[in-house]
Amino acid sequence: MKIRIKKEILLENLNKVSKALSTKNLIPVLAGIKFDLTLDGLTLTASDNDITIQSFIPNQNDDMEIDEEGSIIIQGRYILDIVRKLPDKMINLEVFDELKVIISTENSEYNLNGINKSEYPNINLELNKNPIYLNSKVFKDLVNQTAFAASTDESRPPLTGLNFKIIGDTLECNCTDSYRLARKVLKLNNTVETDYNIVIPSKNIIEVSKLLTDDDLDIELHIFNNKILFKYDNILFQSRLINGTFPNTANLLPKESMLKITVDVNDLYNVIDRVSILTSDKEKNVVTLETNGNILTMKSSSAEIGRVEEKMHILKDKDEDITISFSARYVMEALKVLDTEKCEISFVGEVNPIIFKCQESDDLIQLVLPIRTY
Repeated sequence: MKIRIKKEILLENLNKVSKALSTKNLIPVLAGIKFDLTLDGLTLTASDNDITIQSFIPNQNDDMEIDEEGSIIIQGRYILDIVRKLPDKMINLEVFDELKVIISTENSEYNLNGINKSEYPNINLELNKNPIYLNSKVFKDLVNQTAFAASTDESRPPLTGLNFKIIGDTLECNCTDSYRLARKVLKLNNTVETDYNIVIPSKNIIEVSKLLTDDDLDIELHIFNNKILFKYDNILFQSRLINGTFPNTANLLPKESMLKITVDVNDLYNVIDRVSILTSDKEKNVVTLETNGNILTMKSSSAEIGRVEEKMHILKDKDEDITISFSARYVMEALKVLDTEKCEISFVGEVNPIIFKCQESDDLIQLVLPIRTY
């Protein structure tokens, strides 16, 4: 194997696949990145058994010169550091005696011990005949607006993931940690013949969204029984699926409301942010909301610290008032992802879920459970 390649191209693709490198080293070879070189280009693969990322660098323009095909596994941490710190624009990479790797530039030379390609696990990155297509920006928004609500408690695995329900041309994404719910509904670019109801680990799908650029490209979703593969540009990203049943969150959404108020999202976010300064429990950040006519009062208090109260104007749909307490952090995280100036908040009662959504659309719903303070 012998190649001369532009540093920035190699580094960009090494950074992408390195997200899948194993840190636990249960299987030592998974700490390495597999290089497969053919006359068509260079394929880089990394995996930790939970996710696999593969990136293909095509042989085009003056980005690379290929002298000899071949395959080798190189320790991921070392190849990344070497390529990152070399000052030259072009890097030579050559394999001698099957396992000796020389990385060189005009003034530098590194000799590394490689690992035989036969030791790498056989990873099947298969594609479906009928993938699901989503615009990459739409997909990125979907993840940003839902994944934050996933649970970090591994005792209930389904709650640590994003639930995708796909029927026809509709994708419904739900994410909950049992104290809040983020739901987003999308129309797909194509109609799907098979219905799907899957749970994808939230940390994995967040890594997928980080790989997406702002280009107006589609991302393909290839779904199988126990895994999902995302294809984007020259990248393949495969993740396991979570076994278990995701709770039916539809019954959490109230059919009717006692009161709806309309507020400016930024104003409400800033008020809650200021009022939560004096909350003593940084995990729950409990603040209390009260309405009185068209005035909303937000307050919090702590026996050790003190109390704070702040007012703002609102619009109401009924001549009703409510007093309700909730986690400031949960509500601020819900407000942060609402892509709108005005937000509609629905209340059913003091112990019932609070619903936040954009004024113009029902596509995105954020639900937060209240906290009893008595």
